[in-house]
Amino acid sequence: MSERLKNKVALVTGAASGFGRQSAIRMVEQGALVCVTDVNLKGVEETAAMLGGRGFALHHDVASPEAWDTAMGAVLDRYGKLDILVNSAGIGVEFDNIGECDDAIWDAVMDANLHGTYLGCRAAIEPMKRAGGGSIINLASVLAIRGEAYALAYCASKGAVRLLTKSIAVHCGEQKNNIRCNAICPGYMLTPMVRRFTSEIGAEETQRISDKHPMGRMGDSDDIAHMVVYLASDEATFVTGADMVVDGGYTAS
Repeated sequence: MSERLKNKVALVTGAASGFGRQSAIRMVEQGALVCVTDVNLKGVEETAAMLGGRGFALHHDVASPEAWDTAMGAVLDRYGKLDILVNSAGIGVEFDNIGECDDAIWDAVMDANLHGTYLGCRAAIEPMKRAGGGSIINLASVLAIRGEAYALAYCASKGAVRLLTKSIAVHCGEQKNNIRCNAICPGYMLTPMVRRFTSEIGAEETQRISDKHPMGRMGDSDDIAHMVVYLASDEATFVTGADMVVDGGYTAS
């Protein structure tokens, strides 16, 4: 075990799979204690079992303020502090375009991707202040920077997460509370959510998306987990309000 995150305590949402699961695993490898949460209790319990006794799982609807109170209370009861929050929970849905998106689709995406991130940031500030500082890491997307026709609500929610992140970073900087807030903007990564999407759109469309990345492929969850570890660590003490783009060149072309 390395010690880049020694004595740090993290809460990771959306940790039943994908970025959340892999980030929790990598942070534990670097010495952290981690609470992993998700609406998928079975999946997040499987994640917790991978952490070698250095974490625990909670059912957690990130769009519920009461659920955030419960999750934060559980972390503080067990570990006594919070140093790191990774807002990884999020969804993508079908029929998410201006011609087919309805209020139910819009609201579901905004609740999970934007409102849940806002609530998490809000819940983390006071515990982090008491701990002497902390790192909030929000998962945005390259679709917060470039639009896609089939991702209307998703683009809007992730674009809002980017600027939410910057506002929090400026506020915390002005408050001199030693809390940093950064966003990660992944390209298309072969997470379970993206695999479901690509299975629906077919091989030709999947190849078109892969070809948008100058590196010629999609990434994977570990590409994001390593960035999470960096932003969570003391190596990033002067990094706040940033968009950390991890996209194989997608937004550069």
